[in-house]
Amino acid sequence: MLSSCEEFLTITPETDLSSSTFYRTESDFEQAVNATYAPMRTIADNRSWLLCEMRSDNTIYARNINFGATEQQEDISDHALPDAQGIVANTHVLNQYRQDYLIIARANQILDVIDDVEFNQANKDNLKGQALFLRGYAYYELARYFGGVPLHLTPVTARDEAALPITPEAEIYNQLISDIQAAISLLPVRSNQGVGRASKGAAQMLLADVYITQKKWAEAETLLRAIVSSGEYELVENYEDVFSESVGNKNNKESLFEVQYLEGPEGLNGNFLYSFMPRPMSLTELQPISGTSNPQPLDGEGNNIPTPDMIAAYEDGDLREDASIAYVEISGSDRDDKVYPYIKKYAKAHSLHFNHGMNWPIYRYSEVLLFMAEALNEQGKTSEAAGFLNEIRERAGLASTTASSQTEMREAIFKERRVELAFENKRWFDIVRAGRVQEIIGAFGQRALANPLDYYYPEGATFRSNAFTNITTYYALPADEAEITPHF
Repeated sequence: MLSSCEEFLTITPETDLSSSTFYRTESDFEQAVNATYAPMRTIADNRSWLLCEMRSDNTIYARNINFGATEQQEDISDHALPDAQGIVANTHVLNQYRQDYLIIARANQILDVIDDVEFNQANKDNLKGQALFLRGYAYYELARYFGGVPLHLTPVTARDEAALPITPEAEIYNQLISDIQAAISLLPVRSNQGVGRASKGAAQMLLADVYITQKKWAEAETLLRAIVSSGEYELVENYEDVFSESVGNKNNKESLFEVQYLEGPEGLNGNFLYSFMPRPMSLTELQPISGTSNPQPLDGEGNNIPTPDMIAAYEDGDLREDASIAYVEISGSDRDDKVYPYIKKYAKAHSLHFNHGMNWPIYRYSEVLLFMAEALNEQGKTSEAAGFLNEIRERAGLASTTASSQTEMREAIFKERRVELAFENKRWFDIVRAGRVQEIIGAFGQRALANPLDYYYPEGATFRSNAFTNITTYYALPADEAEITPHF
C-alpha cells in the first residue's frame, strides 16, 4: 500500500502544463519550437538596432532637448557606457542578454526530450534542426556582444544550476558551430520548409557568417557555394521591393531568414518603424509615412536616424539611397534645419498606429554574394570575387568595381556591405571583425563632437562630456545578472 501510495502521489496532474506533461506529441514540439522563435521578435523590434546599428557610424539619435535625458540609448550610441569590473547597468544590454538566453532555455528543453518521444522521424529531424539553429544563433549573438558567457546546454531544473561560470569565447564558438552543423544536416531546403522557419540554406548562411567572423575563408566559401548552387534563392530585381510590406512580400525569393511579424491584435506585431522616427512629430507629419487611419503624434527622442556619414557613403546614382532613406520636415523641432532623414526601407503603409507587420531581414541572398566575394578575395581569388560584387552593384544601377588588387577589393567589399545592408544591423559587426573599431568609431566621434549641428542637435546643444570616451569591442555583462551569480 505504501508503495502504491508513493507512486500515485508522484503522478503529475494531467491538467498541468509542465515539461513532464507537455512534450508528448508532434504538435507539442511544434508549439515549443514556435515559442523558441518568439524572443527574436522582441530582439529585432527593441534591441538589435540599438546595440548594432546605433553603435556604429550608420545611425544616431535625434536629440530632443525638451524631452530630457535618454541616457540608456545615448550611452550605447555615444560609446559612453559606464562599466566597472566587467559589468554594466544598461537596460538594453540586459534585455538583449536575457532574450538570447530565453531562446537558449526553450531550445534546451526541446532538445532534452525530443528523442524520447516517438513521431514521424522526418518531422522530428526538422523540429530538432530548428531548435539547434536557434540555439546556435542565440549563442552567436551572445559571443559577438559579450565574448565569453555562461554555456547552458541542458534545462535548468534547480537554483544551483542557474548560475554557471563564464565559458571562454572560443568554447562558445565551438559549441555553436556544432549546433549549426547539426542543424544543416537535419533541416530541409527552403522549398520544402514551412514559411518563415529556418531552412538548410539559413543554417548554411549562419555557419558561413560564423566562419567569416573567424576568417575561415575556405570553409565559408564551401557553404556559400552550396547556397548559390541550390537554386533556392535569387536577387529581387528592384532593391526597393526586397523588403517586406506590412502584409505582403514576406519571405520572398531573396530572403534566407527573417523575423516574422503579423499586423493585428494577436500581439505578434512590430512597432520598430515608430522608434525610427525623428521627434517631436505631429500626426500630419507621420501619417503620409505610416499610412494609418488613426495616426498619433510622437514625442520623446527619435532613434536610428541615418547619419551624414551614412548618407555620404552612397555613390552618385546608387538606386539604394532613395530606397533606403527619405526625409521629413518636423515643424516642432528646435533646430533651424527642421528636415531630418529617416529609414525608408521599413516605412511601409499599415492599418493602425504602432502596430505593423513588416518582417525584419536577418539574411538575404545579396549578403551571400557579398560574403562569397569576401571569402574569395581573402584567398587571393580577386578577379572571381569581382563577379559576385558586381552582381550587387549592377542591381544598384552602378558600374562594375574598379578594384583590382586584393587590398582594393577588400575595401570595396567593406564599403559595398555598408550601403547594401544599411540599417540591417550589420555595420557594427563588420567594423569589429575588420579590427577597425578604434579607427572608424574614433574618427566618427571626432566629427560628431566637432559638429553637433550636423548630427541633429539643436543650436547651442552639444554631446555630453563623456561621449566617445569608452569605445570598446564588447559590451560588459549585465549588472542585474551579476547580482544573481558569483561568477561575474
